[in-house]
Amino acid sequence: MVWSHVGLNCVDQKTTEDFYTRYFGFTRARVVDLGEAKIVFLRKGDAYLELFAADTGPARPAPGVPPAVAGGDGPQAPGRMRHLAFQTDSVDAFLAELGDAAEVTLGPLDFDDFICGWRTVWVRDPDGVIVEVSQGFEDDRSHDKDGA
Repeated sequence: MVWSHVGLNCVDQKTTEDFYTRYFGFTRARVVDLGEAKIVFLRKGDAYLELFAADTGPARPAPGVPPAVAGGDGPQAPGRMRHLAFQTDSVDAFLAELGDAAEVTLGPLDFDDFICGWRTVWVRDPDGVIVEVSQGFEDDRSHDKDGA
């Protein structure tokens, strides 16, 4: 079994495709023409995003709801995806490139108490999906069978 993809519902497939190609380095891998609709597959390495047209508004918290209540790192209800996550060499460089193209919902936060140099920010994509961008995360190798 290997990882395949994440399917995202999009208010505007082109806007969502542009966001992930420009800021996350995805490229168009395939378009499935369904007549009146289409499915767009984006690829980066072994990771795919499958973009579907949706007929409802973005998944955003109600106006006036503070980010902490809405979940700055994503929805906290069972059965809902909390967030997508990506690694970068520099959260600050990513944020500088992103500019005001996406709302920062939480952070950037430093997690040096857990891993020296681990830093993370969460942003909202054009459809309201929370996207985590981190630098410096490393696996805890003490859980390996050989302890290496």
